[in-house]
Amino acid sequence: MPMESLRVIISGGGTGGHIFPAVSIANAILEIEPGAEILFVGAEGRMEMQRVPAAGFNIVGLPVRGLLRPLWRLGNVRVLIDFLKSKRMAKNTIRSFKPHVAVGVGGYASSATLNAAYDLGVPLLIQEQNSYAGITNKTLARKADRICVAYEGMERFFPKERILLTGNPVRQGLLNPMLTKTESSAIFQLDPDFPTVLIIGGSLGARTINESVLQNLDLIAQGSVQLIWQTGAHYFEAVRERLAERGGKPKNIFVTDFIARMEQAYKAADVVVSRAGASSISELCLLGKPSILVPSPNVAEDHQTHNAMALVQRGAALMIKDSDAVGQLIPTAIKLASDKERLKHLGENAYGMAFKDAAKVIAQEVINLARQKERRLADGTKRH
Repeated sequence: MPMESLRVIISGGGTGGHIFPAVSIANAILEIEPGAEILFVGAEGRMEMQRVPAAGFNIVGLPVRGLLRPLWRLGNVRVLIDFLKSKRMAKNTIRSFKPHVAVGVGGYASSATLNAAYDLGVPLLIQEQNSYAGITNKTLARKADRICVAYEGMERFFPKERILLTGNPVRQGLLNPMLTKTESSAIFQLDPDFPTVLIIGGSLGARTINESVLQNLDLIAQGSVQLIWQTGAHYFEAVRERLAERGGKPKNIFVTDFIARMEQAYKAADVVVSRAGASSISELCLLGKPSILVPSPNVAEDHQTHNAMALVQRGAALMIKDSDAVGQLIPTAIKLASDKERLKHLGENAYGMAFKDAAKVIAQEVINLARQKERRLADGTKRH
């Protein structure tokens, strides 16, 4: 920035799928502009209030919440009041911080923050991670200066002239060329020469995926594959109780509530079983990992099914419906883990869909918007 150091607000969160890309964008901005100041705005009580400070950034919390379903529920009056309060708080934060650009990554907080920023004349960039746009980004689209997307065909949701196909940013450190399968397998007490299935349900866990494992323990115990199983913190104690009732876990399963070093788990795995969140899919593609996707049925507009089908239609993943998972998921994973030719085919097609520098491309767009605003101010012209 020629006149002063760059200041950026990044808003959104709720799940790791929103937080990890947001942090990646922030780090990419700092790589290009080391003197930049970045402030996050999140929702009180949500995951971002812990994860963002742990990544080294300051965050402000808003009392914003999601709408209750069905929409005519009386409790939505309180939700609307909290939204208006949050927007006022966001305006105060923006007036104090004076950002050059506001970035929204989805989640409850981003609507209040970016609407406030727009009212105060701050340029907006939104990042839509899914192949089916969420309601927050669809409503913000007419106000956004740039819309960064991860899938083709998003002009059905957004103004075509403002769209930039960037892909989704992923967590730093996933691509570690020094990491070997042997070393990674040892961390999980597994044999590197044996087919390994990594089972994850997103940052919060997934009830159906966990139940699919629990109801197929006898099949898993037969030992044709080994498992790394992340249950999610919410389900971990219940899973431990179920395993104890059975007499303990099979020896070929490593079970944990959370995997902090996901690059190690990915490296050890031959097949990944996962929900179809946008960030998870982006990571699987970047790493060229064969996967079985189980879209969550509890998301807006069934967007995870749309995400999964984008891969399935290109031979880059398999998909099993949530309602079919208990009966089909583990038998399918065991069969796939031993099919080297199909694993190779799926992995290569997934890698072909990867975007290698999404965070850097988005960061450069943020900087471009800031420079455009400074030129407008210098020329005395307005945005609106």
